[in-house]
Amino acid sequence: MLISRVQRGVTMLEVLIAIFILTLGLLGTASIQSQMQISELEAYQRAQAIVLLRDMVDRVNANRRNAASYVTGSAVGSSAQNCTGLPTAAAKDLCEWNNSLYGASETRGTQALGAMNNARGCISNPVTVMPREVVVAVAWQGMQATFAPAATTCGTGTFGSDDRFRRAIVARVVIGCLQNDPSTGACVTP
Repeated sequence: MLISRVQRGVTMLEVLIAIFILTLGLLGTASIQSQMQISELEAYQRAQAIVLLRDMVDRVNANRRNAASYVTGSAVGSSAQNCTGLPTAAAKDLCEWNNSLYGASETRGTQALGAMNNARGCISNPVTVMPREVVVAVAWQGMQATFAPAATTCGTGTFGSDDRFRRAIVARVVIGCLQNDPSTGACVTP
């Protein structure tokens, strides 16, 4: 059987095209795998933030009479602190929360390994009359730029000039009237 000159090399061209298509498919698969790992890390950080947020909300709820003493002037979680001998339960709670945000309990050598990148926590008291409101926020640095969260300013400017890397979750604790005046029924602030 004789092969004409026109048909020579067609099989080689088909093999090269198949290799090219296979390479594109493998690159696409690698890209999807990379995006999945980033998404998994973002989800892990969000889950850790929820745990830390619930921890402080529970502490504020347990000490409702002194909820205003939990207010932070600035974001906490930038360095480890010594929590022994603090004068009030609120001060100790804030110190322990600070250390949890910083990741002081998880270390490799001398380096603190927190659950989130650059975690910060803020507590404010926007409504000071009954029913009072305490706002607890946890912010951290995300892996990819998205939108800057508008719900809180906690951690603003901490993660560089681009706030689109900042992630935040917020919980509002409403503290109702803890004691009523028996004669008038009005709320008495303790």
